[in-house]
Amino acid sequence: MPNELILICSVVFIYGAALLGYKFFGKIGLYCISVIATILANIEVTIMINAFGMEQTLGNVLFAVTFLITDILSECEGKKAAQTAVYAGIFCSIFFLVLSQSWMLYTPSATDTIMPSIKAVFSNTPRMILASLVVYAVSQMFDVWLYHKWWNFTEKRFGSKRRFLWLRNNGSTLISQILNTALFTAFAFWGTYDIPTLISIFISSYVIYIFTSLLDTPFVYIARKIHDKKINAKAEKA
Repeated sequence: MPNELILICSVVFIYGAALLGYKFFGKIGLYCISVIATILANIEVTIMINAFGMEQTLGNVLFAVTFLITDILSECEGKKAAQTAVYAGIFCSIFFLVLSQSWMLYTPSATDTIMPSIKAVFSNTPRMILASLVVYAVSQMFDVWLYHKWWNFTEKRFGSKRRFLWLRNNGSTLISQILNTALFTAFAFWGTYDIPTLISIFISSYVIYIFTSLLDTPFVYIARKIHDKKINAKAEKA
C-alpha cells in the first residue's frame, strides 16, 4: 500500500476517533486522545518516509489532531477546557519521558531479545519529547489564544458568535502550525541533519499541516453539532 494512501487513511481514522471520543465521552474523550496522540507522535516522529514527493517525518497527523482537539474544546467547551488539554499533554509527556528512560536502566536477562530494540527506539526519545514539550506548550497555547482572538474579532465585526467557525479554526491553526513546525524542526533535528534536509522537513511538515488543518474544519462543525444535540437533549429533559 502506498505511503500517500496510508497517510490519508490515518487522517480520517484519527480525526474520526476524536469525534467518536467526544460523542461518547465528552471532553474527557478528547483529553484522552490528545494525551495518547502527544505521546505516540514523539515516537512516530523519529521515522522518516517519502510521500507526495517529499521526505517527511511521521507524527505530523498525530500532532495535527491535538490542534483539532483544542479547537473543538475552544468552540464547544470553552477556553479553559482547551488549556486543560494542553496542560494534560505536557504532564503526560513528562511522565512518559521519565518512565521510558527508566526502562533502559534495567539489566536485561540473558534470554532477553527486546532491550536492544527498546534502546534503539527510545535513545533518541528524550530529545524529541523535550523539544516537543517546549514546542507543544508554546504553539498550543498560542493556538488557543489566537482562536479566541479570531472569535472576538468575528463576533464584534459581524455580530454573531456562531458564524465564521471556519475562519477562527483555520486562522488559528494555520498560523500556529508555522510556529510549531519551525520550532520543532530546529529543536528536534538541528545537528542531526544538514540544512537542506531541515528545510525539506520543515516544508514537507507544513504542507502536511496545511492539508490536515483544512481537512479538520468539517470535523469541528460536526463536533459543534454533537455538542448542540447534547445541550438540546438536556433542555428537553429539564
